[in-house]
Amino acid sequence: MKFLVLLLIIIPALEIAVLIFSGNTIGLIPTVLLIITTGLLGAWLAKQQGLETLRRAQEQMRYGQVPGGAIIDGLCILVGGVLLLTPGFITDGIGFSLLIPATRNLIKPFIQKIIRRLTDSRRITIIR
Repeated sequence: MKFLVLLLIIIPALEIAVLIFSGNTIGLIPTVLLIITTGLLGAWLAKQQGLETLRRAQEQMRYGQVPGGAIIDGLCILVGGVLLLTPGFITDGIGFSLLIPATRNLIKPFIQKIIRRLTDSRRITIIR
């Protein structure tokens, strides 16, 4: 929880610093246009990747398979899309890395490890 609070303080501060630096370097209008462009591109990419992941999950379920990988992909796409709609270049970089399949595949093992660790530590045995 402390880590999350720390992120909620540090990331916006860094985003503001990068936006100010960008505004001073390339100008206000190009910076704003770049932020709008990444938001629109991110929304389009999230839609494309989300529909593809949904199709893949449906295909796996049709054959009786659990779509675990597709669910994690969907989670990454959701978070990536939200991050791309958030103004800022740092969140855009993280968002694009979650939306692009090649980089998402590099990140997925870490997410799976975190999910396994959380579910193993919270496993409750019910005695009947």
